[in-house]
Amino acid sequence: MKKLWMMVLLLALCAGCGTGQTQDDAENAAPGTEVSQTDGYTEGKYFIDVDSSSTMFKVVSAVLNVENGEMTADLTLSGQGYGYLYMGTGEEAQQAPAEEYIGYIEGADGAYTYTVPVAALDQEIDCAAWSIKKEAWYDRVLVFRSETIRPWVEDGTYTVEATLEGGGGKSTITSPLTLTIQNGQMTARIEWSSPYYDYMVVDFVEYLPVNTEGNSVFEIPVKLDTPIEITADTIAMSEPHEIDYVLTLSGDTLQKA
Repeated sequence: MKKLWMMVLLLALCAGCGTGQTQDDAENAAPGTEVSQTDGYTEGKYFIDVDSSSTMFKVVSAVLNVENGEMTADLTLSGQGYGYLYMGTGEEAQQAPAEEYIGYIEGADGAYTYTVPVAALDQEIDCAAWSIKKEAWYDRVLVFRSETIRPWVEDGTYTVEATLEGGGGKSTITSPLTLTIQNGQMTARIEWSSPYYDYMVVDFVEYLPVNTEGNSVFEIPVKLDTPIEITADTIAMSEPHEIDYVLTLSGDTLQKA
């Protein structure tokens, strides 16, 4: 899988160079990914991170689609406040015909997903968002980051090996752990070797245990092959104590559960 990831990153940075695909590349694709070569691009679906200029427009999941030398992205937002998107400025959106507006598809979990054209990677792209509540267009700027491209994996439940660094090695987590993917969002079930962890913090968000008996268990958002800084609070000592760790999930070990 890592071999494929390296190839995808190279093609994203040098699109159109016509690099050939090998049989090994196809065999190493992530579960559910079909890969072929077209016009210098590797066709298929990939996860990608998207930077947004506004905290009110948070992309929680993005799937990059490459087909016939063109790119689109399925953007899932954190909220339900936008009725339409338009790839341009708000002023341009006001002048554009309604058929150019991009509507959403509501998932089973209520999340809104929009399929938008992607003109380029690693460049600022204007995106206007129509606020349902305010009935107005708001200007946003998106950047699709090529260095974060990674193979798409279909929704489902998987197992994956995990490593934990930090904390002096006194506590461990169960590995392999259970990984759930839904609408491109990955959630890991973290079971500690101790029952004394009362909360975890990931990306400034606090998570509480999902169990009441036995060792502490949490469900937190993760990414494959990306070191994730986490904080876990233990009450095993005389006073609560936060401990910093680094969690990494190995994409090469991903298996359907």
